[in-house]
Amino acid sequence: MSDEERDGVKLTNLDQSLFEGATKRDLVDYLDAMAGRIIPVLADRPLSVIRILRGQGPFMQKNVPKYTPSFVRTVRLWAASSQRQVSYALCNDRKTLLWFGNQRAVEYHPALIKAESDHPTHMILDLDPPEGDNFELVVKAAHLVRQALADSGLSGAVKTSGAKGVHIFVPLQPHGIEDVAAATRALAARAERIDPELATTAFIREDRHGKVFLDSTRAGGATVVAAYSPRMRSGLPVSFPIPWDDLESVSPRDFTVHNAVSLLGDSDPWAANMPAPQRLGDDLIEEGHTIPIARVQAMHEGKRRKRASQSE
Repeated sequence: MSDEERDGVKLTNLDQSLFEGATKRDLVDYLDAMAGRIIPVLADRPLSVIRILRGQGPFMQKNVPKYTPSFVRTVRLWAASSQRQVSYALCNDRKTLLWFGNQRAVEYHPALIKAESDHPTHMILDLDPPEGDNFELVVKAAHLVRQALADSGLSGAVKTSGAKGVHIFVPLQPHGIEDVAAATRALAARAERIDPELATTAFIREDRHGKVFLDSTRAGGATVVAAYSPRMRSGLPVSFPIPWDDLESVSPRDFTVHNAVSLLGDSDPWAANMPAPQRLGDDLIEEGHTIPIARVQAMHEGKRRKRASQSE
């Protein structure tokens, strides 16, 4: 039977192929089984999703479609990137999550700030490998970040991105957006200084020279794929929490919508591994405010290089 109903949500065409190695049923069954773990990391956060419709490529959806049912809670916010008001969904319950699954929403990217707040709940570093797929280097760089955190009196939890890298989350007591963004830049710089041959904060790809990129731009209005979210890759891997001491023994490809539920059993390691909210040190914030914002610096550097090449 390709159609059914759960929690009052009509689910259609469940046996259709969704993405390489996975059907729509695989996605919906996974989201349903994981609802108790996924909803807490999505709740009250403006949500962007990546959907894939039949015969089309994947696309990111921020604004909810006109046909969104009334049980889906929404919040209207100004989107600086598109210069308009956007009506974001809040995925606060199983019914909404199932509806998104039926909409072929594969990836879930919640905001770092809850809808009724001005304070980021976490400081986040996103670690990407150099060209290719070298997770071993990412793991080594993750431990640099862990050391820099410890040296700064902080601790965090780590998960695979579901793609090629890892995300490190540091839960925070209330801090202003600009101070959190600054502290993120400073933390990345401190990790880079521990081993500059391994890790880099260079935003321009050609300046990374085979090193792991410590991306400090996941701040403010940015989003990061949620823990346990599937990713739009062959077999639908998922972003999966890993204990720090186990990072060396895993690969992001180890965790998919097909096996993650059985691997977890009744556990929720993302919640269990997450430290209590912490206060950022004044020295970390002050150092960060002296470091240029990576995207802005890269834009100016790109323009400078273009002018230099034109004048040669």
